[in-house]
Amino acid sequence: MSRTLEEVQATIQIAKLKENDLQNTIHCLTFGESASSGDYCLMELDDTLCKHIEAGKSLVIRGDLDERAVLCSEDKTYDLKIADTSNLLLLVPGCLTPDQLTTDNQASSQLVHAQIWGFSNSYWELRKRHPKLKKLKKLLMENPYEGPGVSGQEDVPEGKYTMGDLLERIQASEEELEAQLQTIHACEVNGYWRLLDFDYEMRLLGHITQLVDSESWSFSKVPLRVSLEELGCLEPQEMVEHSLNCYGRRYTDNDEVFFALNEDKVCRATAQMLLQNAVKFNLAEFQEVWQQSVPEGMGTRLDQLKSLALVDRSSKPETIFLLRVEDLPEDTLERFTHLFTMREKWTEEDITPYIQDLCGEKQTTGALLTKYARLSTQNGIKVFNSRRTVAT
Repeated sequence: MSRTLEEVQATIQIAKLKENDLQNTIHCLTFGESASSGDYCLMELDDTLCKHIEAGKSLVIRGDLDERAVLCSEDKTYDLKIADTSNLLLLVPGCLTPDQLTTDNQASSQLVHAQIWGFSNSYWELRKRHPKLKKLKKLLMENPYEGPGVSGQEDVPEGKYTMGDLLERIQASEEELEAQLQTIHACEVNGYWRLLDFDYEMRLLGHITQLVDSESWSFSKVPLRVSLEELGCLEPQEMVEHSLNCYGRRYTDNDEVFFALNEDKVCRATAQMLLQNAVKFNLAEFQEVWQQSVPEGMGTRLDQLKSLALVDRSSKPETIFLLRVEDLPEDTLERFTHLFTMREKWTEEDITPYIQDLCGEKQTTGALLTKYARLSTQNGIKVFNSRRTVAT
């Protein structure tokens, strides 16, 4: 039953309020017949996401049944968290806020009837987070691409994913997903995104570096056209170009496309090839073999292996072993627990490459170490150990 203006004014007097202190436009709210707290979910958006929605773009909730849901825009990923409120939130379509009301030339009170469509005492709160990308490599490794002509591989549909399939399975925005596909050197083959088998990837790179050597080219100026012509009889041209894109920088000179091979990327891939089948490698021997294995003219340095391999200087002789950051847990606490289980004390130089990717917006590795590790000094060197007791 709707109230009249006289009934509202009487209520104002009973409440001992002054009508002159109130807005001239008075909303009289009534619950609709089908109003329910379960019909709507409310979500708090910042200005960026509001403009995103107002521009007609979409927000997508992603996650499998065993995962906590995340919300994705075109380029960002957000955690979803339910926030409770002591005030009941009412959903009233067409309701005007005070800044939307016009009071010009309106001397008397005006009554507006509005119907409540839904209500809730909680809402979804968003918090920007890193995309959950570890699952991507796991999916693509179900059926790695080993090159053309591999018996039966291309006839098997299992373990192959289109971009649409990956967006359904990976908790990341499309832009973040595309960037990660590029980072892990994935390639689109016949409409499916495939991760190259590492041996095949190194074979492609070997063809290119051998061609550079035989033609006496500079590593900073590898011609695309000639490379495709010379290597096209050995590998598909699109695979040769993909390898050049992975390990080089494309540029144009006098309308011809060239690539400048990245020394650090080539040396890093070569080190991974050497380390992947060894539990530990004598550091001095590894450095000698590593330098001999890279193309002549390239120089190897241990700082090229950050987040890929770890040196153990406490062992005699010193050793090095493969430790890839992408193989570590994505959760921050689990990551630190795993690292301190491996090694009780870490120098800042050693641990930083393995926690850098955990830093949020405007967050530093120093802030993470302050929260999850304890600083001490050992033989005059600053080291970090766990704040929690961990099993070693």
